[in-house]
Amino acid sequence: MNPYLVRLFSLARQPSRRIIGLMSGTSLDGLDVALCRCVGHGAGMQTTLEHFATLPYPAEFRLRLRAISQPTVALQDVTILNAEVARQHAEMVLGCLQSWQVAAAEVDLIASHGQTIWHAPRHQHQQANFPHHATLQIGDGDHLAARTGIITVADFRQKHVAHGFEGAPLAGYADELLFSSPTENRLLLNLGGIANFTYLPARPAGQPLTTDTGPGNTLLDAVTRQHFPGQEYDENGAIAASGTAHAALLQELLSHPFFAAPLPKTTGPELFGPDYLHEAQIKTDTASLPPADVLATLVELTATGVARAVAQCLPEAEQSNTACYVSGGGSHNGALLRALQRHLPTTRFAPIDALGIPADAKEAVLFAVLANETVAGTPGISLGKICLP
Repeated sequence: MNPYLVRLFSLARQPSRRIIGLMSGTSLDGLDVALCRCVGHGAGMQTTLEHFATLPYPAEFRLRLRAISQPTVALQDVTILNAEVARQHAEMVLGCLQSWQVAAAEVDLIASHGQTIWHAPRHQHQQANFPHHATLQIGDGDHLAARTGIITVADFRQKHVAHGFEGAPLAGYADELLFSSPTENRLLLNLGGIANFTYLPARPAGQPLTTDTGPGNTLLDAVTRQHFPGQEYDENGAIAASGTAHAALLQELLSHPFFAAPLPKTTGPELFGPDYLHEAQIKTDTASLPPADVLATLVELTATGVARAVAQCLPEAEQSNTACYVSGGGSHNGALLRALQRHLPTTRFAPIDALGIPADAKEAVLFAVLANETVAGTPGISLGKICLP
């Protein structure tokens, strides 16, 4: 038998597994690397974060990733970056292991989300001859496995799509395992490039729900880069806080059908990119609006999108009985957090750190948990492709 299959079989039967979770989101700012120990699987699983790092992408590499996520792109560029992203991630993993003084042989699995370059749920692509969902991530797992020598679980979203789901958000599976409470209703809000949340009613009442809510940081970061050279994002929301939201522009942005669509739903920067903002500004004669006012409007857009989705998910009376734990890059944006509290005045907000996992590490940890379930858990939530070195 292939020795790596023997190793995989042994891993599945071990009481615990040491797994590196990798996450690179739609903000394209870098790679989150989380070394976790997962003990057991399923409802009784326990996860410990041993080490964590966020490694920024080189500026030129980041620009190439942004260029590849466009409607028209050269197939050769996609093909090359599919391998290059994986090799870049592999070098980052090996660098982290060296700095943590952990040998690659001491790691059981890598869990790699890859880099989403296009997300196309059925409601978005509207191709009559293909009435199914589709999504594409680059950063091939075989390259990661071969370069690091570590069995890699990758391409998680394809299995989700293959079973008829939209491929996003995937956080709900692991959120339920890690963060469910017998006494507290919890809303786990991730403010990434796209905002999403998982609602976990206190066990055992009710069913969890995971959904995207609309733009998170993707437009905020794009406007900041455009008008403030050298700044990748609006630090702490300081620029947005100095501006004033424009009511007509906000109303036009919120008129997009996505915001009224039923839950759960998914989206991406393909829908909520610079063209979406530009068209709204043309319609409202706000193309010359000061950048600070544009950012203030986009903060309100993100907060309103979250609040509307929460209202669809929870009656107002239940919102006061729910704690919202925030993660993702937007959790550092003070202007956005204040707007969220204003839109959801009875909801209690706290950083996800209060539940034992740093906000910046949460998504990478979640993919480590998903890989653990794929290898050792129940087939009902098996996600990802297993790539042998």
